[in-house]
Amino acid sequence: MSSHRGSPVVDKEKKYDRQLRLWGDHGQAALEGAKICLINAGALGTEILKNLCLPGVGAFTIVDGKRVTGEDVGNNFFLERSSIGCSRGQAAMELLTEMNSDVKGDYIEETADQILETNPQLFKSFSMVIATELLERTLLDLDKLLWEHNVPLLVCRSYGMLGYMRLVIQEHRVVESHPDNAFEDLRLDRPFPGLVEIADKFDLDKMTKQEHMHTPYLILLYKFLCKWKDEHSDQLPKNYKEKNLFKDTLRSGVLTNEEGVPLLEENFDEAVTATNAALVPSRIPSTVQEIFNDPCCSNLTSQSHNFWILAHAMKLFTENEGAGTLPLRGSIPDMTADSKRYILLQNVYLDQARQDSATVSGYVQQLLTSLGKPTDSISETDIRMFCKNASFLQILRCRSLADEHNNDKAKVSDIGMNLENPDSEMAIYVLLRAVDKFHSQYNRFPGEYDNEREADVHKLTSCVSNIIHDWGLHTTIKEELVQEMCRYGAAELHSVAAFLGGCAAQEVIKVVTNQFVPFNNTFIYNAATGASATYQL
Repeated sequence: MSSHRGSPVVDKEKKYDRQLRLWGDHGQAALEGAKICLINAGALGTEILKNLCLPGVGAFTIVDGKRVTGEDVGNNFFLERSSIGCSRGQAAMELLTEMNSDVKGDYIEETADQILETNPQLFKSFSMVIATELLERTLLDLDKLLWEHNVPLLVCRSYGMLGYMRLVIQEHRVVESHPDNAFEDLRLDRPFPGLVEIADKFDLDKMTKQEHMHTPYLILLYKFLCKWKDEHSDQLPKNYKEKNLFKDTLRSGVLTNEEGVPLLEENFDEAVTATNAALVPSRIPSTVQEIFNDPCCSNLTSQSHNFWILAHAMKLFTENEGAGTLPLRGSIPDMTADSKRYILLQNVYLDQARQDSATVSGYVQQLLTSLGKPTDSISETDIRMFCKNASFLQILRCRSLADEHNNDKAKVSDIGMNLENPDSEMAIYVLLRAVDKFHSQYNRFPGEYDNEREADVHKLTSCVSNIIHDWGLHTTIKEELVQEMCRYGAAELHSVAAFLGGCAAQEVIKVVTNQFVPFNNTFIYNAATGASATYQL
């Protein structure tokens, strides 16, 4: 009896089946090519890495100069009692890599401060750096280094019942943003020649009942819109009243039996349901227009990222062949129709999408040549992907931590407006800044020692007041919130770390795969109330 080992490719497809449905083979390849640095393997840090190891991140390195303590074992599921006294980074790395044999792990038994002083270039080698358990001074030094070398940074913090994340990235370009509830790109308001040609072959009046009931609803909409435009000065239904009248016209097209009772024609029901979405004008979304207007799109150089070259090429398409529209997406929704007609209609949309993509490709080749870059430096696959997602392009630009700490008047004003609501999560942001100020003054966090907790409340209140005064604001933070911060004593609770670890890993995956849109730029979570909020700081 012989045994056969499965193909590595097939095995990997089974192993990562669910996530491959989310971000595809190319997204998985990007994740497997990523090299992540985690600073400090506390409860939160290891939870983040756990959620990156399971989907198959390529490699990670833990930077941690601490030794495992009893406290670590109490709140960190990736450390064992037998590890007490050992390198925390090594102990966590060994257990984390056991979760997925595809992932490579490493550790450096030094603090972030030591590396910043002796070997700062190390951080440049990573796809992304995740910082946990760092003091404000060290964090700002790390931020400066990574910002200069354009390495994304994710700052994460679990503090009692509170969670905090801050994304620092100069420019993040997203092609596959995977928007929810996006309208189909059907172009019924501006039908292209292929659609007109195939639709003209359908004569509803000469069809058999079976053919009538299996005509794709896109054809029905096109036919009835042509009739509507003939009767309304070539205008489409615009307002609520006109759209309802158009739907009534559609319903009147349903066949009836000998008694005059309308037959059940699902394709007509689908056409009525799809009317509002189908009548959304084909135009360039504001977010895409902003990309076209961006100086990076207009002023290309040999150093320009491929995204901007593609954006410029697509802008030329919209100004010429597209006549104010983007390349056709090329997909159509499922609908009631016989297979032959549906496939025929689907191919019409695919053919036009290919034509549009080929036109954009021509512009790309011209631009690459003018920039002195190889004409094959942008693949046809990338061009087709860009055109398919043309309506959903996104650019994310975050501020550096240094800029955030410079107390910009506009941002401070936003903070003040949020603090007008005493229950706003912005109060947590202020308190986290205050505990850092407390630590810089007293070399410990408030509430770390029970016998000083009452005195720490007054000291932390003073820190809060000083911060608010420095910002020029006239507001206060609830006293009970200050007391809670002292009661936390900077402790990490595993439940909070686990939740935040999942959130953080999700954002890392978005950045390294260039899919979906990361948050911009601060996320705050209050486990006590179950509330969360994002702010641009």
